Amino acid sequence: MTQPDYSLEAAALAQGHLRIAGVDEVGRGPLAGPVTAAAVVLDAAAIPEGLNDSKKLSLKKREALEGKILSCAQTAIAHATVEEIDSLNILRASHLAMERAVAALDPAPDYLLIDGNLIPKGLVLPCEAVVKGDAKSLSIAAASIIAKLARDRIMVDLAQQFPGYGWEKNAGYPSKQHRDALVQLGVTPHHRRSFKPVHNILYQE
Repeated sequence: MTQPDYSLEAAALAQGHLRIAGVDEVGRGPLAGPVTAAAVVLDAAAIPEGLNDSKKLSLKKREALEGKILSCAQTAIAHATVEEIDSLNILRASHLAMERAVAALDPAPDYLLIDGNLIPKGLVLPCEAVVKGDAKSLSIAAASIIAKLARDRIMVDLAQQFPGYGWEKNAGYPSKQHRDALVQLGVTPHHRRSFKPVHNILYQE
């Protein structure tokens, strides 16, 4: 199993860049809730041990690493709303969240490592798209942890307002409980109407 390292960041530093941000998003696949992005600038002299793709870490490990990241790195979190997801499409909305996260970093970075194979069109800084970046770059891995925890907490809060969908466990992803609840309880204001399972319930013949 590959472990993320600092080689992409080191290459950017060698080119003369000083502040390299890793950028990742979470929440493209859920039927409900926002899409969330994080941007993280690590301190090369104080990188927390154990950083990895958030999907490969337990909740306890993610939370422990979050504290370490926040104590020694610069971070920013941003979202795109359900309304933006439905009006733009999920890819553009996820890129919008990334653009907002980068814009929220102060001081601004001068180089970006973006998870995925596309660079958001609103980013004007020098960028590098990194496929499966959260498994390759420590900065992107850190961003994946920050973004996932932020979004999961939003879904836990929404689950208290709209019980029955299991968002506190499934984070809005289409689990059986969530799909069954859509049929039985209906569509909430936090559901993505452009996503097929939701759209089909709203517009049943």
